[in-house]
Amino acid sequence: MSMGKGTVHDPEAVAGGPDTGASSAEDAATGLGSELVRFSRLISASRQRAKFEQGAGERVLLARLVRDGAQRATDLAAATLLDLSTVSRQVRSMVERGLIERHPDPEDGRGTLLHPTEDGIAAFEAYRRQRDAELTQLLQPWSPEDRYQLIRLMARLNDDLAQHQITRHDPGNHSGSVAQQGASKHD
Repeated sequence: MSMGKGTVHDPEAVAGGPDTGASSAEDAATGLGSELVRFSRLISASRQRAKFEQGAGERVLLARLVRDGAQRATDLAAATLLDLSTVSRQVRSMVERGLIERHPDPEDGRGTLLHPTEDGIAAFEAYRRQRDAELTQLLQPWSPEDRYQLIRLMARLNDDLAQHQITRHDPGNHSGSVAQQGASKHD
C-alpha cells in the first residue's frame, strides 16, 4: 500500500479489521511494525527539518531531571534507556551551558547528583510548549474519542514495550525496575 502525501492509511485493511475477528496477533504485529517504522521516519524527518535532532537526548534528560528531581548520571542513563557514555556527553554539554548543575550526593560523598537549573527548567518548558503546540495543531481535527483512544493505546504500547525491554534484558526481573518506571513515564 503506497503511503504518498495525502494518502490515508487503513490499518484495519492490514490487520483484518476489529469487527472481522480475522486479525491475528501476527497480522497486527506486521501492521504495527510497518506503522512504527513509518512513525519513526516521520518524526525523524520532522526533527531534521526543525533542526532538533541534535537536542533529542538533552530533552529526554532534562525532562527526567525536571519531573523526578536530582539523580546520578548512572540512574539517569538507566531511567532513560540511554547509554551512559551518551548521557555523560550530554551532561557535560548541559553543565557547560548552565542547564544542569552537579552537587555532591549527600548519601555518598564520592558521587554527584545532577540538578536542573532555572535555565534548564525554562529550556524544558520551552521544548514542551513547542511540542504541545505542534501536536495541538495536528490533533485539532480529530474527535475527542479518537484523541482519547490514541493516548490510551500509546500509553499501553509504551508500558508493554518498557516491560518487554526489561524482561528481554533481565528475564528474571518481572517486578518493574527503575528503567521500566522511567521508560513508562511521559515526555
